[in-house]
Amino acid sequence: MPKITDSKILIVATNGFEQSELEVPLTKLRDAGATVHVATLDGKAIRGWDKTDWGNEVPGDAKVSDVNPSDYNAIVLPGGQINPDLLRVEGDVMKVLRHFIDTGKPVAAICHAPWLLIEADAVRGREATSYKSIKTDMINAGALWRDEPVVVSEGIITSRNPGDLDAFVGKIIEEVEEGRHERKAA
Repeated sequence: MPKITDSKILIVATNGFEQSELEVPLTKLRDAGATVHVATLDGKAIRGWDKTDWGNEVPGDAKVSDVNPSDYNAIVLPGGQINPDLLRVEGDVMKVLRHFIDTGKPVAAICHAPWLLIEADAVRGREATSYKSIKTDMINAGALWRDEPVVVSEGIITSRNPGDLDAFVGKIIEEVEEGRHERKAA
């Protein structure tokens, strides 16, 4: 079981991520001692969405297609409407995500990011939450949807919105330190 200070965490995002849903986990996980890398579709900087307009840029550390997911202990998927909708159709993104799901490593998705979990067929039969506007999508994909700040099922961490970020990041740290999780197929 790795300590958070010995862990490597991958954040996967593209333009249109919800600003706080990338920046808060990035900062808090680094402050806790984790090595955190941001992978983008082209390896370059991406721009967030901050409430009603474009927000800050976040530099990319790697191109998703160049990432070796075996090098990481967990993956974090920020939300926003634009970001996960663009990512869920990218084969390289889904391949990396499937690695984390298949190997039992912690997977953390907030807000609209559970759309990626739906695409990976990773919510069927599992308790989960999301932003309220995709509740029906989650239920139709087989999730046992809960209106709670953070829900964990076999190391798959879901959260509703930016107001839940403290609980979300706390669970990421807890799940990373628990190590790999045995998962039944969704």
